[in-house]
Amino acid sequence: MSDSRSESYAAAGVDVTAGYEAVRRIRPLAEKTYIKGVLGGLGGFSGLFEPSLEGMKRPVLVSGTDGVGTKLKIAFLLDKHNTVGIDCVAMCVNDIVCQGALPLFFLDYLAVGKNDPAQVEAVVSGIADGCRQAGCALVGGETAEMPGFYPPGEYDLAGFSCGIADYDQLITGADLKEGDLLIGLSSSGLHSNGFSLVRKVFDVNEKTLSAYIPELSCTLGEELIKPTRIYVKTIWHLMHTVGIKIKAISHITGGGLYENVPRMMKPGLTASIRRHSFPTLPIFDIIQSQGKIPSRDMYNTFNMGIGMILAIDKNDVGAALDALVCCNERAYVIGCVVKGEDGIELC
Repeated sequence: MSDSRSESYAAAGVDVTAGYEAVRRIRPLAEKTYIKGVLGGLGGFSGLFEPSLEGMKRPVLVSGTDGVGTKLKIAFLLDKHNTVGIDCVAMCVNDIVCQGALPLFFLDYLAVGKNDPAQVEAVVSGIADGCRQAGCALVGGETAEMPGFYPPGEYDLAGFSCGIADYDQLITGADLKEGDLLIGLSSSGLHSNGFSLVRKVFDVNEKTLSAYIPELSCTLGEELIKPTRIYVKTIWHLMHTVGIKIKAISHITGGGLYENVPRMMKPGLTASIRRHSFPTLPIFDIIQSQGKIPSRDMYNTFNMGIGMILAIDKNDVGAALDALVCCNERAYVIGCVVKGEDGIELC
């Protein structure tokens, strides 16, 4: 590498040499995610990927982008940075698989107040872990040092992913009908949503995060930092190994069940969901009790224990549930599709 440095830029708070060290640390992390189709490596102006179109009649690119949100505040307080990257990947690839697409590659955008190569390495290690869980490649990204914009030690993190599906295998909800059943896949906890409310409820600080909560069997901080579950390989197994036709999928993110479930319904149909058909994780009971939050608001903010909902023909549910057990998923029949215009009814 050339002797590229600027004393004037360093005096303004941007250390380009720290950037070079960060790239040196993250290159092997990215390389461990490489799958067939990756061309070149880190360091170019863009990431290259050659998709296999064999057997596809009408390939469609499916893309998604998202961030981690104020869950990052928990990472800062805990000084734990090696899991939020999983959240970032999950929020993107879980959306992509809702359309029946297979994520191919991922790029990240990390904006820091001061470039700390060890911290950058920790963040990217989580991103690489998430990519491996999703079966996609980390082909590039950007680390921007922005002194005066973010405090030292803090950062923002966003991700971008692209996947592919054959047009005839896209999941669109067009085949939904009355009587189809809804299968809920358990979440790992809060995932990456509702943390502004969570931080207010618990008055989050280093002391409150270190408190051991018997109902959780861990500290509050350990519970809140749990990474988002990635469902890509599970959905792909159901569709392409078991041969289950999934008619619609909803990723339960910001806005909870009330906002996300109607997005999988087509006009004239509603998801009728039984609240007591799946266990509500203890963290949600604690949040509701401590914050004195109405049930309607809880289901309109959090996933309440269900990270993804699948709509499947009732005749396929038995086979689907058996396959989900093999994928180590906790799955529940949580309701059915009925006639209606509201998109969702909780009973």
